[in-house]
Amino acid sequence: MAKIETKEPGAPNGSSRVATAYRRLKDEILSNELPGGYQALEQEIAERLGMSRTPVREALIRLQDDGLVDVVPRRGMRVRNVSIDDMREIYELLYCIEATAAELLAARHLALDSRELLLLEEATDEMEQCLKRDDLDGWAEADARFHNYLLEFCGNARLAKVGAAMAAQCHRVRLLTLRLRPRPTDSTDDHRAVVRAIRSHDEESAHDIQRTHRRRAMTLILDALRRYHLTEV
Repeated sequence: MAKIETKEPGAPNGSSRVATAYRRLKDEILSNELPGGYQALEQEIAERLGMSRTPVREALIRLQDDGLVDVVPRRGMRVRNVSIDDMREIYELLYCIEATAAELLAARHLALDSRELLLLEEATDEMEQCLKRDDLDGWAEADARFHNYLLEFCGNARLAKVGAAMAAQCHRVRLLTLRLRPRPTDSTDDHRAVVRAIRSHDEESAHDIQRTHRRRAMTLILDALRRYHLTEV
């Protein structure tokens, strides 16, 4: 996952400091730099980030709302572990949400040269190129971008917000199991099929392809977790 720039923005206002703390901590959690079970005091986090406790406290509350950490009074925060049952529940929501997002995108009747379609195709092309280079980390980043675009462009802000939260909660487990699963060659084909359905305004196909795609991913990840006895990460 791409690193987020750690230097704070030039304007030292409170909202920018909260946003900076939030982005940096979220990036470290999603990339597994701060693994499940990691615990630290609020002051320790503030010192490491080079800022006061107030923006850190607000950032931690946002991360707790995202389902990524637990804020413990007088004990700082703890990165939430994700169990096999958690992953199953997250994916059961995610494949429904993303299937609806793909259906809504198809219903928008986008122009063939629209920015939305071009970005979806660009992310899919990058996935394919990364696999050819055996760059699984680059593939995962491009894959995440494709799924983010589906949510961002669907036209339903509430659905996109819930979907983004679910995707964030399972992202670090997806990275942990990336090399424990079969090579993800089918994903590029699935993405191209979804884009074709969206491009041709075929709402039903877009919905069904995306739902099947995420259900397959769920099965592969849960199988990997069970095979390697990773009941909680």
